[in-house]
Amino acid sequence: MHYLNDLFSQIDLTNLLSLLLRVAAVFLCLTVHETSHGLAAYALGDPTAKSEHRLSLNPLRHIDPLGLLMMFFVGFGWAKPVPVDMRYFKNPKSGMALTALAGPVSNFVLALVLLLVCRFMAYHVAATAFTVALYGFLYTTAFLSVGLGTFNLIPIPPLDGSKVLFSFLPDTAYLKLMYYERYGMLLLLALAFVGAGGGFLSALMSTVFHALLTLVGL
Repeated sequence: MHYLNDLFSQIDLTNLLSLLLRVAAVFLCLTVHETSHGLAAYALGDPTAKSEHRLSLNPLRHIDPLGLLMMFFVGFGWAKPVPVDMRYFKNPKSGMALTALAGPVSNFVLALVLLLVCRFMAYHVAATAFTVALYGFLYTTAFLSVGLGTFNLIPIPPLDGSKVLFSFLPDTAYLKLMYYERYGMLLLLALAFVGAGGGFLSALMSTVFHALLTLVGL
């Protein structure tokens, strides 16, 4: 019993709560991102994501355990890709581009909504321990959402930005690059390992986030 008491006394509950809230924030950002991919594809005529129950806000349907760990320990990660069959699209390349773009756009919209709630709280809600903690969670989630959206706009496969960029290429080049996109993850891991581009990406994320702060008046 004394051993258990000593063990619990060594746990920093504040840090533990902070970690749990960060996990919840990441789950929310990833879930909105992936669900938006599926909704866009469905709106364009592809029922694949719907048939595999990926049009859901249940994070367990979207979370990839390894991708989640990478997000915490490396600085970027991924969720389970939403299945898309571009043969259902009237224009396959533009349909794929719009489906890809829906993910980052949804993250920016989510961040904007959360910051609007923060602004309302800042001016109209009394400061208590709970409201301060809630404000911090919403603000942090908005920042993470901007980070996820910005990162996914990088034009390196399999990130969403590559599908948007590739849609402007001739069909032969497009199909060839899409075939080799599976190797893009190795390139991203290598870049993350050597820290290449990290400064530029951080600056871009901060620029987008501060633009949203200015927009909402925070």
